[in-house]
Amino acid sequence: MAFTLEIGSKAPHFELPATDGKTYSLSQFDQAHYLVIFFTCNHCPYVIGSDELTRRTAMKFAPKGVTFIGINSNSPNTYPEDDFPHMVSRMEQFRFPWLYLYDATQEIARIYGALRTPHFYLFNQERNLIYTGRGVDYPRDASRVTVNDLDRALTELTEGRPISVEMTNPIGCNVKWDGKDAHWMPADACDLV
Repeated sequence: MAFTLEIGSKAPHFELPATDGKTYSLSQFDQAHYLVIFFTCNHCPYVIGSDELTRRTAMKFAPKGVTFIGINSNSPNTYPEDDFPHMVSRMEQFRFPWLYLYDATQEIARIYGALRTPHFYLFNQERNLIYTGRGVDYPRDASRVTVNDLDRALTELTEGRPISVEMTNPIGCNVKWDGKDAHWMPADACDLV
């Protein structure tokens, strides 16, 4: 079995606290036509460099029934600024159009097979995975972006067309696993394509 969820896989269950003070589970999003779950954090320059592009995509597709959910699984023992209080502050400052959930145990990152921040997972109405990987080709520098893979996949999905590229390699910092070196990745974690 691959480290990262394979195309066609069902969205795994989660129940996580959010920066708004509530706890959310996957089933609470049953009303959403489509779901984008992405692994993100507070400090990563690839996240910071592409957050406004992600915001634009989330707002563009919200009227078409697409809900975005950000999950931070990074260990604050590796980067203290990735802790929950900093998540709350970041959402207060930037008011992103998605819920920001905290995966303190890193269990959800393991179940989904999150490789980097950001790493996107797009699920259809049946909650089958239909796209995973990067959002854009240059997440660290929005001025250099020439390909928006997430926007393309969402456009195809919401227009009823087949997904032309189902998988790309996420580009960003690796997930910061607790008790490991900042650059450590699980042995079975590998490029998707």
